[in-house]
Amino acid sequence: MAEYETIRAGRVGARTLAIDEGLRAHMNKVYGLMSVGMLLTAAAAWAIAGLAVTTDPSLAAAQIGADKYLTGFGAALYLSPLKWVVMFAPLAFVFGFTAMLNRMSAAAAQLVFYSFAVVMGVSISSIFLVFTGMSIVQTFLVTAIAFAGLSLWGYTTKKDISGWGSFLIMGVIGLIVASIVNLFLGSGTVQLAISALGVLIFAGLTAYDTQNIKNNYIAHAQQGDAEWLGKSAIMGALNLYLDFINMFMFLLQFLGNRE
Repeated sequence: MAEYETIRAGRVGARTLAIDEGLRAHMNKVYGLMSVGMLLTAAAAWAIAGLAVTTDPSLAAAQIGADKYLTGFGAALYLSPLKWVVMFAPLAFVFGFTAMLNRMSAAAAQLVFYSFAVVMGVSISSIFLVFTGMSIVQTFLVTAIAFAGLSLWGYTTKKDISGWGSFLIMGVIGLIVASIVNLFLGSGTVQLAISALGVLIFAGLTAYDTQNIKNNYIAHAQQGDAEWLGKSAIMGALNLYLDFINMFMFLLQFLGNRE
């Protein structure tokens, strides 16, 4: 009997070790996908801003500062009705992606995620027109440090924070509605309030999403569904990517130095 218990304990220990190793590999994949998405977003934003702005008056379609002009491409992107398409394209992309994820292969879902990251880069490229490059870099580093700490806490804490989900999602919906309304109001005070709430909400979502990714993996790891795990990693990367981008954009309202 003692020998049986020893064998059973050994099997349980081996299974637990395998799940732990698989979880580490899964989380590394999530963070890897997210990091590639961030690089694509940064590259797209920088490239589009470079095409949109010029210091040559002969190429100018509109002036936006001292010795700083929009090219014809920039004017079309930021001043014409096309700006609304650029602004809301990422939101439409996310809703479409999550709705169709179950019908995609893991490879197709990864390609769509990377495409979304490029679209997001185009959408936020205007930050290079509004804020100094140094303040953008500094805010990015602050966001990265905060994100790493929050995600690590969400991964290691023994506290169950799954109950945060519904409140945080309601907060996100409220932020979207308030942001759309403030597009027409143009209130600086309201924008600062939205930014403050946004930082808090996406800080909470960073910890919540990290714990959720971990728990989902543990719940499904024994089923051995490689396709599901692949798509789960992509969805996890998307959630953490959105947490990072939104926290960065809201922090930029406080830490960014305007041109």
